[in-house]
Parts: sequence; structure tokens; C-alpha cells
Amino acid sequence: MRLLRLVVLTAFLPVASFAQDSQTLADIRAEIARLQADFNSLKSELVSSGAAASGAGGGDALQRMDAIEAALMRLTAKTEEVELKVNRVVADGTNRIGDLEFRLCEMEEGCDIGALGQTAPLGGGAVTPAPADPAAGGVAGGATGGAAGGAIAGGTAGPELALSEQADFDRAKEVLGQGDFRTAADLFAAFAQSYPGGPLTQEAHLLRGEALGQLGDTAGAARSYLEAFSGQPDGPKAGAALLKLGTSLGALGQTPEACVTLQEVGTRFPGSVEAGQAQSAMMGLGCS
Repeated sequence: MRLLRLVVLTAFLPVASFAQDSQTLADIRAEIARLQADFNSLKSELVSSGAAASGAGGGDALQRMDAIEAALMRLTAKTEEVELKVNRVVADGTNRIGDLEFRLCEMEEGCDIGALGQTAPLGGGAVTPAPADPAAGGVAGGATGGAAGGAIAGGTAGPELALSEQADFDRAKEVLGQGDFRTAADLFAAFAQSYPGGPLTQEAHLLRGEALGQLGDTAGAARSYLEAFSGQPDGPKAGAALLKLGTSLGALGQTPEACVTLQEVGTRFPGSVEAGQAQSAMMGLGCS
């Protein structure tokens, strides 16, 4: 149990760094996009006016172009540096989440450790480098593109629903509402496997956890909540998943681990409903 406590204590450390670095990367890419637009606008202006060959005015414009291009190159190098850091954080966080999944599986009756498989990358995937823009001499283009698998929250529009995805989700949710928790848990598990990384997958893990909880499988529910959170740490249901993971750990008698997890809810989602509920749960557990 001391090992589980250590895993929980460290599992969330890379998540905060991941979110911060991802936001930094998004900011840098936005700045690159702005500078690239300025560069292209100035270049078009020079071409259309013929200022490049017209004395001081043209020379001043060319100097501005050189300054913009130099700034673009510096920001591109910074982007690559942050991307490498984010990828290291993703790898580290994924390993820690995998350790926690392993420990929860040990506590879950009937859980086959050998069938756990490879842990999905933290946040759904690592960051991919921005492609080079040939028109700008190799300066990174497409700067506003987000990370693969939605690693940068709010960067681009979310993935669209696959054909029949909504229908499958609604069917599982309907079964859950009917009180057939075993079938609902199975349907949500099948949904998550069929539509990995989809816009409804995080909620499917969350609802599967609720179904398993109703069946008395608290450890299985905790694993499902962990999958909901780790797959999309900044997703719309991340706060609820983290809250339920904490309360499930408390129900399993892992009070120190539950306290750490519940405290993280307030840290990551301050002012949210889940943060208030986590505070109440911590009081109930006697967290210091």
C-alpha cells in the first residue's frame, strides 16, 4: 500500500506540467502564426508596390522582413524545445498512470493484470512537430495546429462523432438508466474500445465507473475513473472523473491516496462544483 500511495502522490505531478507546457506551446504557435501573417503581408506589399527596388523605403521594409524572419526562426526553435519537454512529460505521466492502473487491478477481484495492455498516452497522445513552410525558407508553418490526440486543450475543434457513435452511446446510457448495470458497464467498455479518443469516450469511462460502482466493484470503478481522467486531463468530465477516483479510493480504505487525489481536484479545477464536493469529501475522510 505504501507503493500505491507513492504512485498516487506522483501520478498527478506531470499532469500540471503537461497542461502548463501545452499552453506555452499553444501561445508560441499563436505568436508564430501572427508573425507569419505579418511577414506574408509585408512580402505581398513589397511585391505589389515594387518597394524592394526603391531606395530607403524599400530598404526599411526589407529590414522589417529580416527582423520578422529572425523572430520566426527563434520561436520555431522554442516550439521544438517545448515539444520535446511535453513529450517527456507525456511519457513520464503515462508510466505513472500505468503503475496506478496496475495497483488498482491488484485490488479488483477478477482483474487480469496480464490483460491490462499498454497504457494510453497521457492526454491521448504526444505532441507532433509543426510542419515547415517552404514559402518561408523552412520557418514553421501551420503554427496554430494542435497536438495529436488533442493534447493541447482548446487548440482546435474537437473530433466529430463517428457514424453510429451517438447512437451507441445513447443505447448504453439508456441501459444504465434502466438499472441494468452489468450490461451498461459492458456497453460502455465496448464503446470506449470502438471509439478511442472520441468526444464521448471520457464520459463513457465515467458512466462505466458509475455502473461498476452500483455493482459493488469499487476497484473496477476507480480504474474506469482513472481512465476517464488520464485519457483527457483537461476534458469536460475530467473534474468529475478525478473527484470520483478520489471518493472510490476512500471507499477502498486508501485514505491517504484519496486525500491526495481529492486535493488535486481543487488544485486543477478551482471554483468548480467538483472542487467543492471534493472539499466536503476530504472533511468526511478526515484529511489534514
